[in-house]
Parts: sequence; structure tokens; C-alpha cells
Amino acid sequence: MKRSIAALVMILSAAAGSQAFAQQVQEGPWLVRVRAVHLDPANKSDPIGGTGAANRLTIDSKTIPEVDISYFFTPNWAAELVLTYPQKQRVYLDGSDIGSFKHLPPTLTLQYHFTPEKTFSPYVGAGINYTRISSVHLLNGSADLESSSVGPALQAGIDYKINRNWSLNLDVKKVYIRSDVSNAAGTISQVKVDPWLIGVGVGYRF
Repeated sequence: MKRSIAALVMILSAAAGSQAFAQQVQEGPWLVRVRAVHLDPANKSDPIGGTGAANRLTIDSKTIPEVDISYFFTPNWAAELVLTYPQKQRVYLDGSDIGSFKHLPPTLTLQYHFTPEKTFSPYVGAGINYTRISSVHLLNGSADLESSSVGPALQAGIDYKINRNWSLNLDVKKVYIRSDVSNAAGTISQVKVDPWLIGVGVGYRF
């Protein structure tokens, strides 16, 4: 009987020690990633002036730098803020360059991480994007864009853990960005940028 009690005490002590060790090595709540992101716009637009063909206005695709900051409320749930600096895009009408604009598109998403304890940890997210449009130069100043856009953002990705702190990341987002195109007479079209954002990067957890 005494041996059984002693064995039980040893097992409980080992379990308590393992739990304490697990708590010591538990991942921190913050995750910062740096990504290279390819922006691929949908390039949909209404007919200019309500007549003629649609989708005559387009913007260029490009690869941009991105920094995102995530905070884990629980092992599964996190909020992510996606940031970059103002990006310059070229605008085309029927394939001809008609000018440029800059946009600053911070995005906030709420994510669910399916297997945060595993080496491969997939996640999905949904949230909101706010895009600030500035420095518009179209048709020698005769056309303008609406100054801001608010729309939903959807996200899916996967983290590959190298160790407790470092990870590699693949991330795909669909962001809904719209803007009215106007001239002195009023609105002449609406552009649906609605880009896919495909990013790869590295993350640090602390």
C-alpha cells in the first residue's frame, strides 16, 4: 500500500512538473510578421458615363512589403492588424496610362487557428479594410477618385513553426476596395479594385 501511495505521489509530482515546464515554454501572445505580398486587382469598372463597355479602367499588379501584428487572446483566437506604407498604382484606360494614385490600406481581421500546437498551423480570418486614397493624378487633373473605401476582408493561411519563436507564413486575402471616379460633371464610373493579396513571409512570436 505504501509503495502504491509513493508511486502515485511520484506520478503526480512528475505531472505537476511537466505542467509547470509547459507553462514556462508557452508561446507569447504577440506575433509579428514581415511579408512580401503580390497585389492582383480584379480590375472591374462600370461603363464610363453609363454607356459603352465595362472594365475599361484598370490598375497595375505589383508586389508590396507588408508588416502585420497579431495578438492571441487564446491559443486559437487572434486579431491581426496588417500595415504597409502608401502604395503608388498606375491607372489605365483601354490599356493607355492615364495617371496614378496612392493608397494606404490597413486591414484588421479576427482569426481562428485550427492547430496552434502543431508544426503546421492553418488559420482563417475575416475583418474590415479601410483604404485611404491620395495623390490622385488622372487625365492631367481632369478626373478624381473618392478619397476612401471601407469594405470586408477575408483571409486564409498557414504558419510553419521553425522553433518556439520563429515561423514561416503563407497568407491569402481577398479585400474589397471600391472608388468612384469623377470629373467636373460628377461621378462617371465606379472602380472595383477588389484585389487578391498573396503573401509569403517570416514571423516572430514573443
